[in-house]
Amino acid sequence: MTTAPDAAQEITRAEQDYERLRAAYLQIALQEPGHEVGLAMVGADMDRAHARLQRLAGLSVLPFTHEPSAVMRREAERMAREGA
Repeated sequence: MTTAPDAAQEITRAEQDYERLRAAYLQIALQEPGHEVGLAMVGADMDRAHARLQRLAGLSVLPFTHEPSAVMRREAERMAREGA
């Protein structure tokens, strides 16, 4: 059985993993246009990290929500348009 401090540490690590992947996705999207394969790979990892974080936090994934990578892709496109 996982103790509360162990669970908190696991959630913290999962959050850090998600944020690191999110930052990598955004960097690729904004600084290296045309790397769809890289975006897809990092996006898939980011989606898995987000799902793991939700499970650890006791949240259920709703079937009608967008994957975080889809949300990030739209945000990166918006940021690129505003910066251009």
